[in-house]
Amino acid sequence: MKFFVTGTAGFIGFHLAARLLADGHSVVGYDGITPYYDVELKRERHALLSRNPAFSAVEAMLEDAAALNEAAGKAAPDVVVHLAAQAGVRYSLEKPHSYANSNLLGMVNVLEVCRALKPKHFIFSSTSSVYGMSDKPEFVETDPTDRPVSLYAASKKAGEVMAHSYAHLFAIPTTVCRFFTVYGPYGRPDMSLYKFVRAIVNDRPIDVFGNGIHQRDFTYVGDLVEAVSRIVDCVPRLGEPVSAQGVDDTLSAIAPYREVNIAGGKTIGLMRYIEAIEELLGKKAILNLLPVQQGDVVRTAGSPALLKALTGYSPDTDIHDGLRQFVDWYLSDVQPSSGLQAQ
Repeated sequence: MKFFVTGTAGFIGFHLAARLLADGHSVVGYDGITPYYDVELKRERHALLSRNPAFSAVEAMLEDAAALNEAAGKAAPDVVVHLAAQAGVRYSLEKPHSYANSNLLGMVNVLEVCRALKPKHFIFSSTSSVYGMSDKPEFVETDPTDRPVSLYAASKKAGEVMAHSYAHLFAIPTTVCRFFTVYGPYGRPDMSLYKFVRAIVNDRPIDVFGNGIHQRDFTYVGDLVEAVSRIVDCVPRLGEPVSAQGVDDTLSAIAPYREVNIAGGKTIGLMRYIEAIEELLGKKAILNLLPVQQGDVVRTAGSPALLKALTGYSPDTDIHDGLRQFVDWYLSDVQPSSGLQAQ
């Protein structure tokens, strides 16, 4: 099949594109290579993908509707996967307009591409942050998501709502994937794992917000890619909900549209997470304990039941095994390279 994937120079987009290529598909990647974090890492990802002749890259912004339409039109995709976005909860407090541009205007432009090209399946990456400050033991896709606590989460929720409207109006089969704290090799330098490993290796303190009370449902990137690659074939169709005992499908009553958690249903406390990193590095962290930051949710825990019912799969990589993969990559690829340390 032919795929048009936005955000292929990004962490998740890179891994998904690599998987699709390995499975024999062709991929056109679309990415703005923005300087939100080190562009050298982004270009390295695209360079690795470009070793496969079935991959081609277009460097342009989501906000550039003409460039987006031209690239997607030439790709003539069977499937559109929209991963590109302005990410980061904390950054949304500093640069709110970048979220409006990328996550709102950019989303409309991608939806217009789907309206014109009518792909067999449109997949949109959302976030566990849409659940807000839920205190439920496990977040289920049918839970309310109309009380986000950051602009980032609000912009992704808006993307979900816009996607539903286009699915209804123009019969675009759409699956929204809600990602839960994805980690692994080639991860983003602004995320906690990268920051923690870099700081510990270089004997610098790490900022631990909320005095370490946070809990997260971590998803190894290889598991996420496996889940999304399976979801490609789970095309939503009106009147065809999942039939599985104890599972509430999110299939819309008026559109070929559903939302699915990409999560393993297991949480780990932040302090235990740090301890696992210390064990792998053989070094203790210097902790700088700080209050909870604005926009942060204290706990995430996603139910994988709907994902399992749809695909027969749910993320299962042990946190220690996943962290080891990241640490091995960092020590072999990042630490020896001065260019990738300049963050």
